[in-house]
Amino acid sequence: MGSEIIELDVNDTKVPLIYENDKRLPIVSIQLVFQNGGSIANAGHAGLSRAVAKVYAEGTKTLGSKEFAQRLDAKAIHISAHSGGETFVFELSCLKEHMQEGVDALSDLLNDPNLSEDALEQVKTVTQGEIQRKSTDFDYVAGRTLKELLFKNTVLALAPIGTSESVNALKVDDIKTFIDEHIVRKRAICVIGGDLSQDEATATVQKLLAPLQKGSKTTLPYFEVNPKTTEEIVRKKTEQAYVYFGSPFNMKTGDADYYKSRVAIFILGSSGFGSRLMEEIRVKKGLAYSAYGRVQVNRTNAYFSGYLQTKLESQDEAQKSVNEVIKTFVDKGVTQDELDQAKRFLLGSEPLRVETLSQRLGRTFQDYYKGAPLDNSQRELDLIEALELKDLNTFISQHKEILNLSYAIVTQ
Repeated sequence: MGSEIIELDVNDTKVPLIYENDKRLPIVSIQLVFQNGGSIANAGHAGLSRAVAKVYAEGTKTLGSKEFAQRLDAKAIHISAHSGGETFVFELSCLKEHMQEGVDALSDLLNDPNLSEDALEQVKTVTQGEIQRKSTDFDYVAGRTLKELLFKNTVLALAPIGTSESVNALKVDDIKTFIDEHIVRKRAICVIGGDLSQDEATATVQKLLAPLQKGSKTTLPYFEVNPKTTEEIVRKKTEQAYVYFGSPFNMKTGDADYYKSRVAIFILGSSGFGSRLMEEIRVKKGLAYSAYGRVQVNRTNAYFSGYLQTKLESQDEAQKSVNEVIKTFVDKGVTQDELDQAKRFLLGSEPLRVETLSQRLGRTFQDYYKGAPLDNSQRELDLIEALELKDLNTFISQHKEILNLSYAIVTQ
């Protein structure tokens, strides 16, 4: 088994198809990924792309949400739409025996979305409730505030869910305009796998995409992290402090040293117990219930971020400890023992990351989307296995930008 990439011609439009045949279970998985259609498309209207996904959940205009859902439930077919950061995705999963009904239903949804006032009002009502609930989720509040600091005055600073005002202002024409611009053949990448032949997969792509407008493909923007370190305190009625921190990370997709960042950040903060942040802040000092750090390297942005929760009276000391741990990490690097443990975990857990069809298809998609070769994951593992301590520490010492930490803190 193994995924492959096939270039199809759909009405004079080149469309990549990521395909894998897997007959171990009689299931089919289909994703239609539309580039440049996630929350980065919300510059003119916070929450728009997510609202579009919610409208698709209201079924077709012909059947409405209830009858469309009953049509799917009768055959145990799952269809969903969701908005990511950079992409807008439709998913279909079903038993092989019901594949045709599933594809027909997804085709109907693509060509006859429920662009009605009633459907939009339902989306608005549900979304307003979610916004209200999130206002008391202090992890969410701190995380959103950090994003606003890191990506000030850009679309990435906007809440993907939107605000009460932006959601109320949505109109059916806004949804239609988004669909006309983003759900088009030129932006599509298809991901299909399971118990179906390559011919069946290509025929499915033709059926689903041929009726769509050709559209146009635009270049993804890139957003630099705000170089000015800052801090924002959000006062809430809370019994603990939520401390979120972040900084620039000078790396872009395709960087030859990305595998080194995986190892470095694993040791610093993404490995849970055993990581520097957890060991120093929770285990040794007892200042936090949890402490994590990670790096995001996307096509539109790259940054380091982390978080912890602590007692109100420990807030300042915990924040000081974060600064100290990260500075020591950059200045002195890691030990041979830490490197060896990281290697054992990253190499040993690899089979768990490719157990399922969806995991393998997802990995192949990410490699393709970021411009990497199909065997990129194995290449990275080989490089990690051969990584020497001096090379890793040299890499860490070159990324002093992660010391420029901004903080978003929710506290009493």
